[in-house]
Amino acid sequence: MNTPARLGTPLSSSAFKVMLLGSGELGKEVIIALQRLGVEVIAVDRYANAPGHQVAHRSHVIDMTDGAALAALIERERPHLVVPEIEAIATPTLMELEKAGKASVIPTARAAWLTMNREGIRRLAAEELGLPTSPYRFADSLEELRAACQEIGFPCVVKPVMSSSGKGQSKLDGSGDVDAAWQYAAAGGRVDAGRVIVEGFIDFDYEITQLTVRALDAAGKPATHFCEPIGHVQVKGDYVESWQPHPMSDEALRRSRDIAAKVTGNLGGLGIFGVELFVKGDMVWFSEVSPRPHDTGMVTMASQVQSEFELHAKAILGLPVDTSLASPGASAVIYGGMEAQGVAFEGLSEALSVPGVDLRLFGKPEAFERRRMGVALARAEDVELARTRAKQAAGKVKVVSGGQG
Repeated sequence: MNTPARLGTPLSSSAFKVMLLGSGELGKEVIIALQRLGVEVIAVDRYANAPGHQVAHRSHVIDMTDGAALAALIERERPHLVVPEIEAIATPTLMELEKAGKASVIPTARAAWLTMNREGIRRLAAEELGLPTSPYRFADSLEELRAACQEIGFPCVVKPVMSSSGKGQSKLDGSGDVDAAWQYAAAGGRVDAGRVIVEGFIDFDYEITQLTVRALDAAGKPATHFCEPIGHVQVKGDYVESWQPHPMSDEALRRSRDIAAKVTGNLGGLGIFGVELFVKGDMVWFSEVSPRPHDTGMVTMASQVQSEFELHAKAILGLPVDTSLASPGASAVIYGGMEAQGVAFEGLSEALSVPGVDLRLFGKPEAFERRRMGVALARAEDVELARTRAKQAAGKVKVVSGGQG
């Protein structure tokens, strides 16, 4: 791992350079955290003026699934660290560059490759590490999907092996839902639109994100740290609300952290991981892991001493981290509600008049009906009040067409 012994000055010969692959709202916050530590940051995304582009030292627009283009850009910029922020990246290229000593990937190129699609990480968790998961099958055609659904049984969940933010995900209650699920998965997959995972439906009480940080200890060895569990509400696989801490039994928390430690320890490297888990009573099942800040973890900008973005920045630089909770908190998503470019936001004063509330507007150049355009954050003496405040504030923000009113 290419952690610096010292940090220099951006845009000078002493600069320590970090390249982010994917520069959405999560990447933007990582960039800000890195810049506060004097790191020179290069933001890369598939479209111009992405949120992270607006705060980085330099930005580039490329197809990150094009291995040749990605390798050429890394060779041109020569960053000390390459930090994937999304899944849709030519990860085999990153593995080749890392093996050749031409790139140091966060947390590792292997981790980026394994977690790029649901097949790699599910087989690792269930088949190699022996962790509890829902039953699953993979399918490459509509016919295979029908057979897999019959094997797993209904209800079940169908997801593209590679997608993000719940895109292409369906819950199937019977055989009549299979055809539509196949079409929806094909439309939602980012790279391989022809392969899906079928998961047995777990009758869980709730699901959590266990943010897990691998950072160097005083002896320079990787140590594992845990944030308080984050609860969340999802609609069609897309997070709409999260809160921290989520109440759970001591045994469920112990099992959650044991699973998280095993998965992240196998993936290796440094940085933050978002480990998603299903919980019923004291039972815990592994769902997914992202080797980067997690969307549900945006609540940590209100609830923790160091947000998940600050934790990621410090960990990948080899610096100490603090995962302690500052206050119960919650987040609620602000959606675009329309298809338009250059939208404006109204109702900000009303939203910020709610006690304990703050806002983050992401600066995305184009809005869609269900695109996340911002998030309301709230602190309170308890989680339920924080959730109420966050949702109240998010509901006061209106996305409108056009420029300044």
